[in-house]
Amino acid sequence: MEINEIKEYLPHRYPFLLVDRVLEIKPGEFIAGVKNITYNEPQFTGHFPDHPIMPGVLIIEAMAQVAGILGFVTTGKKPADGYTYYLAGTDKVRFKRPVVPGDQLRLEAKIVTDKRGIWKFACRALVDGNVVCSAEILTAERRL
Repeated sequence: MEINEIKEYLPHRYPFLLVDRVLEIKPGEFIAGVKNITYNEPQFTGHFPDHPIMPGVLIIEAMAQVAGILGFVTTGKKPADGYTYYLAGTDKVRFKRPVVPGDQLRLEAKIVTDKRGIWKFACRALVDGNVVCSAEILTAERRL
């Protein structure tokens, strides 16, 4: 899935669209995507000017965005149909090392549960095959 198709499943746009490509998707199960980290991104002007590090909350958001795509594809819905997924919670968040410009984040999410529109995903972000962040992410499906 390339950027134009991703934009059909996520309402986010620059500078907050944090998924560049979906590499693999198995509806009802698993998704893997990527986010290329570049020095041109606005967060690096202040985080931190002389030592740019991707903010952890943006790594979590990127994982939540791929999880949202998986939820949409699994249910056969899109934002154009009047639905969205909100980040509802995180648990067991762990950061293993900083993410810096030049890194490529591999974003993975597996569906753990889906109960009445509340989804739980097991998520990981990896750089060069090494986990840099892991979390359980909850999303809530809402009709707009």
